[in-house]
Amino acid sequence: MSISDQLSALGLTLPPVPTPVAAYVNCVRSGNLLFLSGGLPIDGDTKVIGKVPSVVSIEDAKQGARMIILNRLAVIQQEIGSLDRVTRIVSLSGFVNSEPDFYDHPQVINGASELLVSIFGERGKHSRTALGAAALPLNVAVEINLIVEIQD
Repeated sequence: MSISDQLSALGLTLPPVPTPVAAYVNCVRSGNLLFLSGGLPIDGDTKVIGKVPSVVSIEDAKQGARMIILNRLAVIQQEIGSLDRVTRIVSLSGFVNSEPDFYDHPQVINGASELLVSIFGERGKHSRTALGAAALPLNVAVEINLIVEIQD
């Protein structure tokens, strides 16, 4: 099954590729690796903003992480033409805008990791970092970047 078909089977669609809001690009290719800049949980008017868990629940932040993966996949598709060329999600780094006494960052970032495995199967399994942050850009609840291996 193609990745496009898998997304459809999961009831998912890719959003428009977000425009970078500062002095960076969404993606840099080096050989057969794509290095994706940090994505934010913003899709049109839908935004996941605030500290976890005092303003944003763990579940809502987890949904924000899923939203980020869809927008990062849109970036990959724009860069290489087809998500079927992804051979491996190599690494994921997730940052949670959290209160100082919050320790469940992995639960939030699981939203991203679980979605990648649902979409790509074994190719979606990756190394990972899940960290708390005192603040994130635009006060978003979560930010995620990826390293992805692709076919030449």
